[in-house]
Amino acid sequence: MGNLWLGLKTALQELGHDVIVPPKPSKRTLTLGSQYSPEFACLPLKINLGCFLEAIEQGADTIIMAGGVGPCRFGYYGAVQRRILEDLGYKVNFIIFDPPQGRWGEFLNDLKKVGNGKPLYRIFSALLFGIRKLQVMDYLEKLGHKTKALEIKKGETTHILEKTLRRLDEASSYKEVKRIREEAIEELLSIPKKDIDPIKVAVTGEIFVVLEPFVNMEVENELGKMDVEVERTLYITDWVKEHLIPSLQGIRKHHLLEQMSKPYLGHFVGGDGQLSVASAVIYAKKGFHGMVHLMPFTCMPEIIAQSILPRVSKDLSFPVLTLVFDEHTGKAGVLTRLEAFVDLLRRKRMVSVN
Repeated sequence: MGNLWLGLKTALQELGHDVIVPPKPSKRTLTLGSQYSPEFACLPLKINLGCFLEAIEQGADTIIMAGGVGPCRFGYYGAVQRRILEDLGYKVNFIIFDPPQGRWGEFLNDLKKVGNGKPLYRIFSALLFGIRKLQVMDYLEKLGHKTKALEIKKGETTHILEKTLRRLDEASSYKEVKRIREEAIEELLSIPKKDIDPIKVAVTGEIFVVLEPFVNMEVENELGKMDVEVERTLYITDWVKEHLIPSLQGIRKHHLLEQMSKPYLGHFVGGDGQLSVASAVIYAKKGFHGMVHLMPFTCMPEIIAQSILPRVSKDLSFPVLTLVFDEHTGKAGVLTRLEAFVDLLRRKRMVSVN
């Protein structure tokens, strides 16, 4: 799921494990996952299963998978994937981490399973170092969304972010991580830029599709090539804070989502469905020009959001484009719809200015 591997690899290596990071998701990953997954399963399950199979090919003997609660089917992923691997004859240790939800004893026992005999303070120390790397990468991606829209030579921002990701992967201390962050910021700010006022578009939806570039056909990069500034509503560290680290910030976020979505969707529907609806309201009020809503085919929470967003769009005169992804989605079709949407936003802005 995007750069999540960076934090997990760091934490597990700090605990003395040998870590196998599967290759970036590819057509082969999708083919493998789709071949052995239930047809009705949504795209994230298929991609995950494909990643697991590729990791097993490289020698992985243990898989760590997140769990979930609530209406979203994500809570069943781990159990279903474990059963599929067993049916295929793979003998792997499968550890599922469910959100604590007050059951801290169970969660700490799961942590000890991956602790490699280390005391809890060492385990938490390793996790915090991994999370710090993710925080840095998230911050740089946010800055990168601004520079992608303005860069004269397209691809410079992506090159800097990819190089920084590799450097963070190799970093072994907080001091080194801080130096890498400062150098990357300097590089991003020094990119030669166009003197334009870019179209601003929010990107929201189901978290896996939003965060995994292969799955969403690199929507953020493609918008950047069109001189569009993207603001994503979801980042890896948001997910970590929401599910693993109880915080006042998380409580405030939930309250804000409830307030913003209330006229249209007054309760939690699982996954990120409520966030998708609230995001349209939030970014319309912030003066953004439009929003792209990303979802996997058959995703129940996002289907609910998709059915409500046209009303929000009409009430607030805020264009929303929903893109639905499955194993049959082609990049050419996605690009065509993005280009038409951006053209619509430009024309709408010209009319409002005149």
